[in-house]
Amino acid sequence: MLSSKELLERAGISRATLNNYIHLGLLPKPEIRATAEGARSTRMGYFPEAALDAIAEIARLKSEGQSIADITAHLVPDPQPTSATVTPIPTQGGKEISPTNLSLDQVTCPAYLVNAMFELEWSNEAARDLLVGPGAKLARDITERGIFSMLLAHGTTARASEGLEEMLAFHLGIAKNRIGKPVMLNLDAEVDQSDRSRLGEIYDDVSPLPPGGVLHTQVNLARRGEKENWHNIYASFFREGIFFAYSPVVDEENALMDLLARRDIVIRDLLKKRRPYLTPMSVVVADLQNSVKICAELPPEEYFELINDVWAAMEPILRKYHGTHGKHVGDGMVYYFFPQPDCNYLLNAINCAHDMKIAMAEVSRQWQKRKNWLNVLMLNIGLVEGQEWFGTYQTPTHIEFTVLGDTMNVAGRLSDFARDGSIWITKNMLGKLTTQERAPIAYGIRRKSEDGSDLVIRETYSRISNMVDLENPRYEKFRDIAVLAVAEVLDVEPANDETA
Repeated sequence: MLSSKELLERAGISRATLNNYIHLGLLPKPEIRATAEGARSTRMGYFPEAALDAIAEIARLKSEGQSIADITAHLVPDPQPTSATVTPIPTQGGKEISPTNLSLDQVTCPAYLVNAMFELEWSNEAARDLLVGPGAKLARDITERGIFSMLLAHGTTARASEGLEEMLAFHLGIAKNRIGKPVMLNLDAEVDQSDRSRLGEIYDDVSPLPPGGVLHTQVNLARRGEKENWHNIYASFFREGIFFAYSPVVDEENALMDLLARRDIVIRDLLKKRRPYLTPMSVVVADLQNSVKICAELPPEEYFELINDVWAAMEPILRKYHGTHGKHVGDGMVYYFFPQPDCNYLLNAINCAHDMKIAMAEVSRQWQKRKNWLNVLMLNIGLVEGQEWFGTYQTPTHIEFTVLGDTMNVAGRLSDFARDGSIWITKNMLGKLTTQERAPIAYGIRRKSEDGSDLVIRETYSRISNMVDLENPRYEKFRDIAVLAVAEVLDVEPANDETA
């Protein structure tokens, strides 16, 4: 039998490649043995001598130009679809197992949360020691917190560890399920060119890891040449991001697995502890027109039913475009949109607002039929982009996402300015789109012609002060956005298969 260390040295491959071969079924799973009598935290995998011949055959097929997928299909009758173990969430009687007393505060091993762009949103002290070094502080701007640049940063424990390639492979395998290679390699601007090439090679070599359950792999966090220090890495998926936890390889790991099984506890603790960060974003603020009048006309229980119908109609649209609920006083809605690796967050906000307008028309038809009234239900929508601080407000029982800064205030004002279910957007937000991205969006300004009819001037903007009389007390609240250049979003063409 060969130890994993001996196999790597004799075969001349990396540990990430070795693990990928195992998970694809190209190599047998190792037999795990303690390296010393009574040892618990230091274990090593052992392989049969035939593993060397298998690796040599893989290398030969690669030299002939075959891809790893082709090689797997040729050598493995029933190839495995993933490159890491998927551990189901523990259940009993169809319900998740109750956790032990372990809480996120008590997780002393490295743990962190990354968003869809693989930027660090939250980390404990042990993770910061691993990724940026003891005592070092994270950047306030989340765009400077890419997990790959942290793993590859010189002078850190992660970079110096034997398991660096496996850590990179595990993260890239998760990313590969959603993010194409060109986008992936440009997510993190802090990664230098040589490391970018290294990431590209690993990306090509790993298989995509599907979300769901708890993903798991093993890495050696010891510095090269030092005594081995094996850890399990677990990845758990939430709507708010991906949670990673590194646990020393010991027999008793039930406490951490029980905690990961209770997703509600994990995400609640993560949101409570996540610090505010500076991030690019767009904001959609939508208010129900004539809500005071409608509230007065309906019995209280029906008014609440109406608002719940509106929220229910908007919820699938929010999920479709990766929106996050924000804080709003009253019966209106606030959605935040953040950068995504596979789509434009500005377009997400615009498309979401457009779909909300369509969905609201259907809710209006249903209530007109139900109440036999003439009220037309409409959402007045404001769209703004900016770079702001994003964080949470917390009470003992509730957590609310909120944004601090002018972006939110301006979006609220634009929503007030909008009438009759219109959507208003800033020139700056439309200007950040490419010509191709802007092409499906019909926008412009409505003017009155000489005969008093409405005239739409397309692809043009206007200042708020040129559209309303700010001396009129009715419009005084728009003084703080008087010089803002805006346009009305008139329509958005649906994306066809090619543009999508």
